[in-house]
Amino acid sequence: MAIARYAASSTLSQIRALALLSVSQSQLYTLLSVTQQQQQNPNLPPNFSLIRHISTSTSLSIRHNTRAEVITELDSNESFNYNPNRRTKTRTPMEKEFKAWIDKLKPKFTPDEVNEALKSQSDPDLALDIFRWSALQRNYKHNHITYLTMIQIVASGKQFKHTETLIDEVIAGACAVNLPLYNYMIQYCCSRKPLFNRAFDVYKKLLNSKECKPSLETFTMLLNAILRRFNKLNVSYVYLHAVRSLLKQMKISGVIPDTIALNYIIKAFSMCLDMDEAIKVYQEMWLYGCEPNEYTYSYIAKGLCEKGRVSEGVGYYKEMREKKGLVPTSSTYMILICSLSMERRYEEATEIMFDMLKNSMVPDLLTYKTLFEGICREGKEDEAFELLEEVRKKQGAMGDRTYKNLLNGLHFVSQE
Repeated sequence: MAIARYAASSTLSQIRALALLSVSQSQLYTLLSVTQQQQQNPNLPPNFSLIRHISTSTSLSIRHNTRAEVITELDSNESFNYNPNRRTKTRTPMEKEFKAWIDKLKPKFTPDEVNEALKSQSDPDLALDIFRWSALQRNYKHNHITYLTMIQIVASGKQFKHTETLIDEVIAGACAVNLPLYNYMIQYCCSRKPLFNRAFDVYKKLLNSKECKPSLETFTMLLNAILRRFNKLNVSYVYLHAVRSLLKQMKISGVIPDTIALNYIIKAFSMCLDMDEAIKVYQEMWLYGCEPNEYTYSYIAKGLCEKGRVSEGVGYYKEMREKKGLVPTSSTYMILICSLSMERRYEEATEIMFDMLKNSMVPDLLTYKTLFEGICREGKEDEAFELLEEVRKKQGAMGDRTYKNLLNGLHFVSQE
């Protein structure tokens, strides 16, 4: 934005100074063309959007002496100095507001003062202009506080390109490593699917830092992001390695997990049907002072049934219902009913179905069909029809369409 400050009065000799800011040759030619047009027509307003684009794309890995060299050349050129009275009539409202804010910043301003100025802006573009301008001033360098504020502003404004650029600058070492800053960057990257790998780049930089280490929040966000990619079994096995690695690093870092983090790990193992590891993590929960909740039991019971260890799954279901008084998720209820029905344990399946209905959850059509038609194939047609009618009488248990579908299915099976 230092370019924005002086571009209104640019001349050929002044373009040389812009080269010190790593502006590309094509961008210099563009600025030269705009400058010539403005010299021919002094009333023509400057193209601030072009200037902002070039300023933003400028590499921020500029050394302090190079930045000072640029400012020195700019200040030494009298024709390049900013004159607030030169184009007052053509100045846009954003220019006026920008000029007002940089005038408020006292000489030798601090990062805290810049941070307050950034927080006061409702326009992300104006905040970014102030951020870039202040970075080019003598004896000033942004710290983790100003970077965190600026990233939050552009992220909330959905300026994705600027957000990613700022994150890259922080990873490259633009400021000191700071846990709140890095956690926010990880949170942002995890929230956007294309930036999944970038989240782990930020995490590795934090992990290898001597200034601070990952926290429980860090590991929880990464585990949650990984689990969102567990959409297919073969893909899940690939990401399970990352879960194991995070669990190991959590222990090495001395981070004590909570129930939420451990549930993520149990869910990952259960979705990959590695039930021995899932149960091992479950048994370690008490060592960390964590209490299993309904999701803990649901993940394990569901995984055991999918693994074919139905009796163990039913055991965890009974423990959560009888000892803990917890209610499973609807998907756990349904897989228990289907698994027991396929093992011809219809009484237990029926009992769990009524427990599900009691807790205001309704099985889907496939679960009903698996149970009712299984009973019918056992030669207990009358029992199956009676059970269907009994369930139908319960309010909200099934609609007319589901009832007719089940009734037709039972008639078909009974005639086989």
